[in-house]
Amino acid sequence: MTKTVNHWIGGRTAEGTSGQYGPVTDPATGAVTTRVALASAEEVDAAVAAAKAAYATWGTSSLAQRTAVLFRYRALLDAHRDDIAALITAEHGKVHADALGEVARGLEIVELACGITTQLKGELSTQVSQRVDVSSIRQSLGVVAGITPFNFPAMVPMWMFPLAIACGNTFVLKPSEKDPSAANLLAELASEAGLPDGVLNVVHGDKVAVDGLLNHPDVAAVSFVGSTPIARHIHATASANGKRVQALGGAKNHMLVLPDADLDAAADAAVSAAYGSAGERCMAISAVVAVGAIGDELVAKIRERAEKITIGPGNDPASEMGPLITAAHRDKVASYVTGAAAQGAEVVLDGTGHTVEGFEDGHWIGLSLLDKVSTDSDAYRDEIFGPVLCVLRVDSYEDGVALMNASPFGNGTAIFTRDGGAARRFQLEIQAGMVGVNVPIPVPVGYHSFGGWKDSLFGDHHIYGNDGVHFYTRGKVVTTRWPDPADAPAGVDLGFPRNH
Repeated sequence: MTKTVNHWIGGRTAEGTSGQYGPVTDPATGAVTTRVALASAEEVDAAVAAAKAAYATWGTSSLAQRTAVLFRYRALLDAHRDDIAALITAEHGKVHADALGEVARGLEIVELACGITTQLKGELSTQVSQRVDVSSIRQSLGVVAGITPFNFPAMVPMWMFPLAIACGNTFVLKPSEKDPSAANLLAELASEAGLPDGVLNVVHGDKVAVDGLLNHPDVAAVSFVGSTPIARHIHATASANGKRVQALGGAKNHMLVLPDADLDAAADAAVSAAYGSAGERCMAISAVVAVGAIGDELVAKIRERAEKITIGPGNDPASEMGPLITAAHRDKVASYVTGAAAQGAEVVLDGTGHTVEGFEDGHWIGLSLLDKVSTDSDAYRDEIFGPVLCVLRVDSYEDGVALMNASPFGNGTAIFTRDGGAARRFQLEIQAGMVGVNVPIPVPVGYHSFGGWKDSLFGDHHIYGNDGVHFYTRGKVVTTRWPDPADAPAGVDLGFPRNH
């Protein structure tokens, strides 16, 4: 019998009532293993109502109460790393080691939330005028929502709700319907840690659920991670409804390789960053820009390494790369490779015909490497979100930076060089939100913030770190005057308030 994933509302499982369900497949076999309840507008309303009711007490709870829960939660997550990773592998397809890495990066933000007491400290200026003090404080927003993608079903939710609830908000999570089980386990463990009912809710669904959150008058803010077209829609709709929005979109991340670079290290980095998690990462390197005469040698080194990657089921310890999330996505990724030669690229590796013995119905695709790609080709312009690496050739550093800055995306980027001056110039000149110097995937640690520029981010705040705390709180300034008991009544002054 197929397993059913239901909602988590008000601290308990809530069976779906809409009558609508979505299929969840095992990407390694292609078999439907689970069905997920798709929420109606009424079920979204119920989740928001539970969060609103919980906010009445959670929003005024002490920092000590909140952090005590978060410390217990962190311990439970640590104890259940393998369980969470196994759910990710079963529904997303990524190899177990990669899934464990995802959980670890999510835990970083839980740890940041455990230290929220220092992040929420305000400011005080005394004696700005005679017996006048001014203080600045940050307060929670109320009910906030998160809409998260399929590629990191545990990490991206953990980039959102731990900080949000640490700041005193309550949360409604709408995870991807393609791999929903990890989100429910995260919520169940939070409840086990002592999180009050209704503080964290999970509703599964499709556009109906998303629109319900975007239009709900009791939702104060929305966090989103996904594709650029959807991020733009989320930002426009939620902003028009008066909500605070951080919407992280797609990417086409470039890696600039200068002639003085360690080409072995650059090739290792390119293979890891392009093909890890089957390329289903918004921080994947999908375009290598080779400067000068090193292009042929670099491509040869990348090919040599890519041909050795073992592809197989994510729960097989021998596998280094798993399948793609769905058959439809696999076919779309393959179309960029099969059409590349007609658009001028040299197909160095074609992974479109790859299968795995014993798992022929899985969503398999091999590693593809395209050389001498033009900037007007589909493989370069679009976010492929699969194991396809494009190599572009330029004559100089200046040409490489100009090419990269012309991209509408600006999520992450990297430079490989031994020249400190070139690296320093690059980090100042490149138009992207996250920069790596000899680091191919520069995802910031938890106490810095993650986010891109241009079409990779809609809204003013990056996610987690200081930006995350500011997003989930709002500032208030209090000006106070206490008269000295010895003073006589001052009378009425109709003039403009003076500071001196």
